[in-house]
Amino acid sequence: MTHQILLTPGDGIGPEVIDETQRVLGWFSRNRNFAFHTESAPIGGIAYETTGNPAPDETIAKAKKADAVLFGAVGGPQWDKLPFDQKPERGILRLRKDLELFANLRPALCFDALKDASSLKPEIVSGLDILIVRELTGGVYFGEPKETTTLPNGEKRAVDTQVYTTHEIERITRVAFELAGLRSRRVTSAEKSNVMVTGVLWREVVTKIHKEEFPHIELSHVLADNCAMQLVRNPKQYDVIVTDNLFGDVLSDEAAQLTGSIGMLPSASLGAKQANGKQAALYEPIHGSAPDIAGKGVANPIACILSFAMCLRYSFGRVEDAQLVERAVDRVLADGYRTADIMQPGMTKLGTVQMTEAILKALDKLAV
Repeated sequence: MTHQILLTPGDGIGPEVIDETQRVLGWFSRNRNFAFHTESAPIGGIAYETTGNPAPDETIAKAKKADAVLFGAVGGPQWDKLPFDQKPERGILRLRKDLELFANLRPALCFDALKDASSLKPEIVSGLDILIVRELTGGVYFGEPKETTTLPNGEKRAVDTQVYTTHEIERITRVAFELAGLRSRRVTSAEKSNVMVTGVLWREVVTKIHKEEFPHIELSHVLADNCAMQLVRNPKQYDVIVTDNLFGDVLSDEAAQLTGSIGMLPSASLGAKQANGKQAALYEPIHGSAPDIAGKGVANPIACILSFAMCLRYSFGRVEDAQLVERAVDRVLADGYRTADIMQPGMTKLGTVQMTEAILKALDKLAV
């Protein structure tokens, strides 16, 4: 079977890290009997410049046909003054919505070689392995009305609407419990049931699904603001955290920084499995477009390469190959190689291309 992979490099360092990830795909094609076909499509700011739309219909159509999408990054200061509905970020939001990618998986894994790079003490983050499961297509980012109006007295009034249905909460909860079953069987649900009615519904639904379908999994509840505090106090108390769109956005970025660099971490966004077994999926590094270093050859490609590892695991069922990528990254870091964002005294500083070359050499050694 030949897998169809759509590449959407986007803006800033997106094209650079996607290019390096393609080199890793090439290694798997040559060495692991991985048959795939790739094509590229514009998204974000570059798509706006070339088509007048940050999420062209043609790109969305290609994404729907693909087995998986590898996404780079979008955004940059040159597009800051565009109307809200034309900003580069609308590209990724439309992809998530149109592909119905409701489950965002964001691991926060601290490689042992990087435990000293974290802003927290090494003993706090050593061995850290958290998975945040974020609901991705509901909540305040998509709720209506979403508008800015002018009041009779001339003041501006902006409204974002937080909306959740039982079905939306049920399906993301099931994903979290199923993944926890493959880990340490612990789920923490984070919301704001003390002040938000959507939080009350969220807690009720999560509790019901746990009781009826996953009683063998340990469930605890935490208020989202307390969860944020606990992540910097004692992050290893958590294993799988399930939460809504807004809180998931905030908590996953916080958890990412615990590991030493946001440039290290991948993510997966998954849709529901269809009757034929096909599942829409998008994989992306969470570091953003980093326009200040774009084109300088210093971007860290590891998050994008690890996103491909997640693609191997979740879209193609190639768990051993996914583990091989992760081991290669671990080997390179243990050997003292670093990009600028994770540089430490006494280590060897590499650029984007050189870091990928080191990972490819590690793959050669590990595959023997």
